[in-house]
Amino acid sequence: MRKVLLLLIAFSTAHFLFAQDTLVKWNASVENLTEKGTYKISFKGDLTNGWHAYTKTNVESSLDDPQLQFSSESISIKEAWKWSGVPSNYADPIFGNAQIPIYKGALEGTASIQINGNIPSSIKVLLSAYVGKGDEFRVVEQELVIALEGGVDAGPKSLLLKEVDLANPLEPCGGAIVEADSSLWKIFLLGFLGGLIALLTPCVFPMIPVTVSFFTKRSSNRKQAIKNGVLYGFFIFLIYIAASIPFHILGNVQPEIFNTISTNAWLNIAFFLIFLFFAASFFGYFEITLPSGIASKADSKSGLGSIGGIFFMAITLAIVSFSCTGPILGSLLVGSLSGGAWQLTAGMAGFGVALALPFGLFAIFPNWLQSLPKSGGWLDTVKKTLAFLELALALKFLSNADLVMHWGLLKREVFIGSWILIGAGLTLYLFGKIQLPHDVKGAPISTGRKIAGILALAFTLYLIPGVTSTSYANLKLLSGFPPPMSYSIYGKENVHNKGLEANVSNNFEAAMAMAKESGKPLLIDFTGWACVNCRKMEENVWTDPTVSKYIQDNFILVSLYVDDRAVLSADEQIINYITKDGNKKDILTQGDLWATFQAENFSQVTQPLYVILNHDKKLVNHPVGYTPNINEYLSWLTCGKEAFEKTNK
Repeated sequence: MRKVLLLLIAFSTAHFLFAQDTLVKWNASVENLTEKGTYKISFKGDLTNGWHAYTKTNVESSLDDPQLQFSSESISIKEAWKWSGVPSNYADPIFGNAQIPIYKGALEGTASIQINGNIPSSIKVLLSAYVGKGDEFRVVEQELVIALEGGVDAGPKSLLLKEVDLANPLEPCGGAIVEADSSLWKIFLLGFLGGLIALLTPCVFPMIPVTVSFFTKRSSNRKQAIKNGVLYGFFIFLIYIAASIPFHILGNVQPEIFNTISTNAWLNIAFFLIFLFFAASFFGYFEITLPSGIASKADSKSGLGSIGGIFFMAITLAIVSFSCTGPILGSLLVGSLSGGAWQLTAGMAGFGVALALPFGLFAIFPNWLQSLPKSGGWLDTVKKTLAFLELALALKFLSNADLVMHWGLLKREVFIGSWILIGAGLTLYLFGKIQLPHDVKGAPISTGRKIAGILALAFTLYLIPGVTSTSYANLKLLSGFPPPMSYSIYGKENVHNKGLEANVSNNFEAAMAMAKESGKPLLIDFTGWACVNCRKMEENVWTDPTVSKYIQDNFILVSLYVDDRAVLSADEQIINYITKDGNKKDILTQGDLWATFQAENFSQVTQPLYVILNHDKKLVNHPVGYTPNINEYLSWLTCGKEAFEKTNK
């Protein structure tokens, strides 16, 4: 699903850019008013090629005046947008030839704004308007950067490091980050497991014998049948690999874009709703089908001879099986995307290999088809079991949005309690105590289903301590998946403090000041609200008494959340920041700030990342990433502290 959403976003962006260049072009002028922080901004938008702009009307309630949206909450519109000019009436075919007031030629208006706090050198505003021409209707948007008289270049000084010598720390102790290579194999195996699960769904499993029989019967000899089957499997693998290519292009433009996408609150809510939709379908309440024309076009091409026909057969499989593979693939995409394009490619490769493998193997060994279990009720059981799993995954997406936006909807115990209800429902279903659509009342329960029911019951019982406030609430098998233990209904307020009692900050400059005053080194924790490995470190490593005490006694800890969506004030925002790679970006939120800080200074965009700096902002030892071994992490902390003391004498 994420692939589909990103393609839609890319299409919309291209459409938006085209509209901007050809339909309306905005510019602005600014007048500094007498009251401090107040400005009058005049906007003019030139309409071209016969296009007109709509204004608010009582005839059609969906229309509105052009809108202004500023990048910071510290900027408010003091006086509403005012139009100049008189609109003319137009018999609009889009609205049944009703007389609609429109503006032609140019849009002109003014707005007075108030900026609270320090005045930045520039601000950014997004202008949007409804425009039309004949039977065409579009929403056009354009961002403008407006320079302000009397403003100063703002932005946190912490970004000015930029020249951290990563290759030559004060002491070469610790270890360079090596997580990426090993995690690729882990993601590949997870993708492979997802592909194996997809094989057992009703959309894919029945196609295995049918497709292999097609190759063996249509081929002139066994050698050709093997060739066609293997080629078919290869094309399936290639299709899923190709789906990850656009992400490599995106990553080259802005490396932290993967984290931005995967932790976007509204995108996570969209996936929450999509997974609920998939779960309802898996339960049997309705069937998800893609438009028949899409599958028909691909299927018609599969009648071509040779390689072309086999390729389109593979595309047909990917399309018609989407209703079953989509949720599994969506989970894989979201789980691996924050790690970057190569992790995504590894996951897609594993998924494609697992999905393609049986088609190649059964083409080589057609006699194996006789031992393949027949399609039947067990497939429906698999599908409905997956429905319960989809409900659990849907809550994870909602939890991501909740954590990033600080809504407080899904505290840890609420999240785990919801999973207990889902686990109990799955257990009752597997033992035949709950009837779902298309289930046969009184049907015998197979041994395999009973075993699955016992496993579901055991997992549900394991979850129960997670809703308590005791030490047993730390469910280590699920570490990193539920919200952090400090995000609790029991009134714990140490969400940012990671359970430590002192020497903790979430602001880099403030933490550095604390470090200088205390004479301790600064330990930077680049983390994220939706970061699974960060939670694993905090719940399995930092909770160790030795590690916790060592950090508190010997370091000033600063945790910087790269996915925090809190909007910076206007004087803290940086418009059109130029990265060390020469790319341009806006730093508008806390997350933007710390993600850029990490990428610019430490050449890493994944979390967690742990860095030790001295009071001159120089690297003490090599940074490390996810380090689940307590002794290894403690050894890294120790060598950092000793290196700091040695060079700070």
